[in-house]
This record gives sequence, structure tokens and C-alpha cells, in this order.
Amino acid sequence: MINTIIFDFGDVFINLDKEASLNALKKLGLNSWNGELEQLNQDFERGKLNEAQFIIGLKKLIPNATIEDLRIAWGAVLLDFPLHRLEFLQRLSMKYRLFLLSNTDEIHISRFEHKVGTTFAREFYQCFEKVYFSFEIGLRKPDPEIFNYIIKKHDLSMKRTLFIDDKKENTDIAQSLGMHVWNLQAGQEDVTDLIDKKFISR
Repeated sequence: MINTIIFDFGDVFINLDKEASLNALKKLGLNSWNGELEQLNQDFERGKLNEAQFIIGLKKLIPNATIEDLRIAWGAVLLDFPLHRLEFLQRLSMKYRLFLLSNTDEIHISRFEHKVGTTFAREFYQCFEKVYFSFEIGLRKPDPEIFNYIIKKHDLSMKRTLFIDDKKENTDIAQSLGMHVWNLQAGQEDVTDLIDKKFISR
């Protein structure tokens, strides 16, 4: 019987356009997503770089872009957060221990909070026993350490924990550790389909 659910954030709750940031950066002068940019992204998501250091790194790759243009381009990935998902989460929080686990960075979280507003963001965060952003804890999925960290810290049972993520590499690792998983297919499935998936009861 599942008593705990760990959720990913992007394309589970907030919709993403994963090509939008790359397209925006290309308009500013980036040739392609390369190894240097990938390393910058991973270091930013692990909190090894703060926002200023990350933007400086981006500016080296796109020297003619302004700092503000780079910040806006990087945040372009974030779309809308449908209200029905928040309402579903609020109902779920009355019956289950809920956690949020997201590979993300300062810019994206700041953009999200600004986009949805203070009240919406607060109500969203209040649904969770604890919110874990990769840039705050220095770990990111699919590293097994990030799952073990949460399981140990909150004394969770792997067998009674469900992990939901849109990336198969992340759910594969969680499953190998003994968790129940749902590799949600963004655009085809909605997190509110959770009950229909028979993972939890009504």
C-alpha cells in the first residue's frame, strides 16, 4: 500500500516547451546546444554556479546578447500550470506524504514563482512535506544518491513510495532502488490520471 508520493515538477505539474529556451538562445546567436552549455546547465542545476556565474558562462557563448535577454531566453521553457493539477494535489495531500523532487535552477524557480504569483506558489509548496530542488541540495536525478538522500532523511519505505517523473532514465533508477514508478508521458497523460492508473485508491 503506497503511503508516499515523490513528484517531479516540470511536465508533471508545470507544462514545458523544451525547445523554447534553445530556440530563444539561437536567436541571440547560439549555434547549437554543445558540451560546454550542457556542463553549464548541469553545474547550475547542482548549485555549483549561482545565477550570476551561470549568466556569465552563457554570455561567453553568446557575447552579443544582453544579460536580461539571456535570462528571459533561459526561462522560456516554462509554460502554464493548470489549476486543476493544484486542486488535485491539495486533495491528495490530505491522504499521502508528498514530496517534490526537481532538477532545476534559480532562474527557473524564480520565473515560475513570478509567473503564477505568490499565493499560487505558496499553496503549491504547502502541499508537500518537503520540496527538493537540485540546485539547493547539490544533487540531481538520475543520481541514485538523490533518492537515497530523501528516503533516509524522511525514513521512507521504498516499497510504499511512488515516484512520478516524465523522464524514463529517472524512473528507471527509482525502480531499481525498489520504488513504484510512473513514467508519465507528457502531452498524453496528466498527473490527475493517477487514480485511474491504480497506483492509489480514491
